[in-house]
Amino acid sequence: MDAEGDSNDTADIGAARRRTLAFAAQELRLISALVVLLAIGLFCALPFVLSIGSVVFLPLVAALILTIILSPLADKLASWGIPNVLSSLLALLAFFAILALALSAVFTPAISLYDQVPAMFDQVEEHFSQLRITFAWIGQLNDELAALTGEEGSQVVLASPTMLEQAALATPTVLLETLLTFLLAFFMIEARVRMRRRLLLERQHVGASLKAARAMREVQDRVAAYILTVGLINFGLGVIVALGAWAIGLEAPIMWGGLAALLNFVPYIGPLIMVVLLSLFGIGSAESLWVGMIPAAAYLAVNTIEANIVTPSVLGARFTINPVAILLALSYFGWIWGVAGALLSVPILLTLTALVDHLGRPNFIGFIFGEPLFATNVLDMQPDD
Repeated sequence: MDAEGDSNDTADIGAARRRTLAFAAQELRLISALVVLLAIGLFCALPFVLSIGSVVFLPLVAALILTIILSPLADKLASWGIPNVLSSLLALLAFFAILALALSAVFTPAISLYDQVPAMFDQVEEHFSQLRITFAWIGQLNDELAALTGEEGSQVVLASPTMLEQAALATPTVLLETLLTFLLAFFMIEARVRMRRRLLLERQHVGASLKAARAMREVQDRVAAYILTVGLINFGLGVIVALGAWAIGLEAPIMWGGLAALLNFVPYIGPLIMVVLLSLFGIGSAESLWVGMIPAAAYLAVNTIEANIVTPSVLGARFTINPVAILLALSYFGWIWGVAGALLSVPILLTLTALVDHLGRPNFIGFIFGEPLFATNVLDMQPDD
């Protein structure tokens, strides 16, 4: 009788435990569903908040990215015995010098070519007018279809500010945001040592301190190494494009090399802009339409080799990012902050990816079909009695 009573008690305890675990699983799934809904709401609402407060948020995010990129250089300078304030300033000045040199290499020849732009547009218009004459039958077919359907098109032309007026209006804001970005970046780089000390020493558990240290190191190393590697690859691409432009007789080959290097920091969109610019410039300076397409075709061939062979082999699997994620980040941050958002999209994506790898990558697709939201299920960690 005692053995039978003990077995009944064990069965009751097991049933109660199963009910407790089932209730805990339902509660965990409900909390996970709330987290997913909160993440979706934040993803949808964040663009409006960031775009409205772009004067504040854009310099802050840009300064954070600059801090992540330039902190290794500041640490290297500090290891040589240079004071922290001076090493932070030197790291920021080095970045500013490289940026100014790249922009001057692009804009100085572009200013000298500015007087030739009207003649180039006239040449482009002449080539395309000849092309329209060649394919005039398409326009006639369109007119006949419009006549059959009885639809007539109408155009409404709205007056808009000229490009110079838009640039004049945007210049004070751009200067303010740039100045604020560099000031924030300097103070963040200078405060990096104190920030690390707080993250490491002000945690209650040693495991949390080590995890915070690893997360900081991983984010810094991954983003800085990616930017440095891609920068070297883009520099090599710019040299090749400049030599190619000189070989085929394009004016200002250094400008084209600098443009190719700078635009290649924006995946997919940057090379596409480069192809359009080379096409317009080539058509505007060549006697034939097909001859004018040679520079764009040559750049497209070089960029295809770089994007599909050189960059993947150099970066390796560690920096491989899903192209869909890159395009989503480009469209998302480009929609919020325009060109600046497109430039910051890949570093932001790398930073978030490194953080997610440490915190745990959510399983959104599996969660829809009943799986846990995270790979490590809390309920599976219960000790067995």
